[in-house]
Amino acid sequence: MTVERVNVPDPVSKYNKSSKVQKTKGKAQKDSISLSEDAKSKGEIYTATESVKMSPDIRMSRIDEIKKKLSDPTYLTQKVIEELAEKLMEHFKI
Repeated sequence: MTVERVNVPDPVSKYNKSSKVQKTKGKAQKDSISLSEDAKSKGEIYTATESVKMSPDIRMSRIDEIKKKLSDPTYLTQKVIEELAEKLMEHFKI
């Protein structure tokens, strides 16, 4: 007596089946991002902090020199005061 197999799965048949490809319907949506006000303010703080880090260091020798000049009563003349005022107005665009 011989026994035959019934309903033996074909190992290759699952790879021969083709599936239908579905096309997308409608237009593709664009990606977007939105930031909270808290995130925006933290970003501004970070940017300001990085700007300060990149600025040159304070030179105490230069500050001491300026303090010495300002303590000298002959240094503060009307001409020096006017030049300083001009430079400040230019800097602040007044």
